[in-house]
Parts: sequence; C-alpha cells; structure tokens
Amino acid sequence: MVAAVGVALSIVGQPVSVASWPSTPPPDKIIIDVATINGSGCRPGSAAVAVSADNEAFTVTYSEFLAQVGLGSQPTDFRKNCQISLKVHVPSGFTYAIAQADYRGFASLARGANGLERANYYFQGQSPTAFVNHPFNGPLEDNWQTTDTTDISALVYHPCGELRNFNINTELRVGVGTSDPKKTTSFMAMDSTDGSIKTTYHFHWKTCPR
Repeated sequence: MVAAVGVALSIVGQPVSVASWPSTPPPDKIIIDVATINGSGCRPGSAAVAVSADNEAFTVTYSEFLAQVGLGSQPTDFRKNCQISLKVHVPSGFTYAIAQADYRGFASLARGANGLERANYYFQGQSPTAFVNHPFNGPLEDNWQTTDTTDISALVYHPCGELRNFNINTELRVGVGTSDPKKTTSFMAMDSTDGSIKTTYHFHWKTCPR
C-alpha cells in the first residue's frame, strides 16, 4: 500500500536538529519515483533522487542549477527554478512528514551583488506553503548552506493510504545590486557534476492507526 504526506515547512530562527525529534523509520525499502521535473534550472535528466540507507532522508542532486548575472550572462540567467514532483512509496502501516530541508551550493558574488535561495513545498491537491527566503550579499566566494525547518508540533501528516505527489519548488536568484555587470560575473549554484552537492529532505515517521 502507498502512503503520502502533508507538509508545513517554515524557517525557525536557528536550525533545529531533526535528531532531537525521534521517530522510527520503517525497516522496509522506501521508493521514490520522479513523476515530473521542469524548470529553467533542471532539464529532464539533470536531477537525481536517492533515499538514504536508513530511511531517514532523501537527497536531490542537480547538475545544471546555476543563476548568474554580469559578463557572459543572458538576460534570463538571473533567475533559475526547478519544480520536481515525486511519487513517494512507503511500506504499509507508515506515514511521514518532511521535518527539515537542507540546501547546499557554491556562490561567487561580487561586491555589491546579492543572491537568494528560496523554496516552497506542496502536495497534490493542496495549497503551496509560503516561500522560505535565504538572502546572501557580496562579496562572497564560498560554499553556502541553508536550512528550512518546521517545529515538531506543527508537522502535518497526510491520512494513511492516500497517494499524492510531493512537489518541491526551488529557486535561485542573483542581482547586480551596486556591482558593475560590465566588469564582473556573479553566480549562485546548487549543482554538482560529481554528486557531492546535494539537497537533503529529512523524514519524520509515524505509524498509521490500525
């Protein structure tokens, strides 16, 4: 039997460790199929999904997700987005919520330039959550990481036994700001050719009523 979930993610001050929210994952294998993938930051075939061996999380790896402005950029390159619709198959008797999402990438922002990573989440037939925004300011030449969390008391579990795709909409933006686009190039990336940069979505499990 297939179960699906609801989600309510929001940024909560300092990131809260999911480890502090104990749950027991199902022992059997979790299968996630990509139903659809589209957006300017992810052509079909440019994103891969994998479930962790302990069933605690799943990851998404992008290979072409980069937004940029300045030298060598096209007018539409300042904003890139990716929407993935996932079919999550979990063992009978279990359901889950998404407790935390970790995003990672690399940024090269000239002095005066700015960047933004944002995401929202929704399930088939439900309204999207509000976007959670994470701004960055140049100068910056480093790896970046952001975390979206939801309080344990606000986790929303979908009724057991239903099938609704889990949709993730992620966006990167880069702005010129006060930098000189004729002399500099600024970018934010969430891609990885070797699979080392991944976004991670953490499950929180519970058993279904008998």
